[in-house]
Amino acid sequence: MTPTHLHTRAVIKLTPLEADEDVREFLQGLVTNDVSGDLPVYTALLSAQGKTMFDFLVWSGEAEGELWLDCLAETVQDLAKRLSLYRLRRKIAIAVEPELAAHWSATPRDGAVPDPRLPELGFRWIAHPGSPDDGSAEIEYTTNRLALGVPEGADLTDILWLETNAVELNGVSFEKGCYVGQENTARMNWRQKVNRRLVVVKLEASDEKRRRNVYSEYGYAVDHLRVDSLDATALPDWQRAAISG
Repeated sequence: MTPTHLHTRAVIKLTPLEADEDVREFLQGLVTNDVSGDLPVYTALLSAQGKTMFDFLVWSGEAEGELWLDCLAETVQDLAKRLSLYRLRRKIAIAVEPELAAHWSATPRDGAVPDPRLPELGFRWIAHPGSPDDGSAEIEYTTNRLALGVPEGADLTDILWLETNAVELNGVSFEKGCYVGQENTARMNWRQKVNRRLVVVKLEASDEKRRRNVYSEYGYAVDHLRVDSLDATALPDWQRAAISG
């Protein structure tokens, strides 16, 4: 069977411990996107200044009222700890779930849905990790993601959320209520003042001084560049429309 497990991803389970506890309402007050409706959605937890701390996908869980967070494996413990700090006295269990894993396929399959950021990113679902595999799904997914110019995870850390292309990748709602980092994010949107962007570039074209991350085995880097210095013709369609507009 073709491997599908994304080994660099992990899953956090948020479970209500009492019948009247609302996990969605808890998360709604923390993250950038609206999690009150259809899931999955792409979202982030920001600092008070509006800078990206963690980005992830939010899924409906199997149990009543449960949510699953599909996030970067190397920071999964940090995200679980951060959410626990916000939990205070709420009756919600927050734990990394080793029996669940993020899966990906380039083509449709039962139980999978298009990536909420960009349909061309392929199809995602949450399931048991399955049998050990060769990690080829990870390679295929990352190759596709970088070719499409989509940054994620460590590429985004400590960057203002709108500068990560969050609007274009469906990672923010300007209609929902308050969340951590909303003030600066909403102000940038209202002023239409996104002066810099994360851009995936060929490694040989990367500016070391502006580099956020490097994928040497794939031949790409992620740079944080001023919008007025970008060559729109070199950008993917989804990003070119935002820069040109």
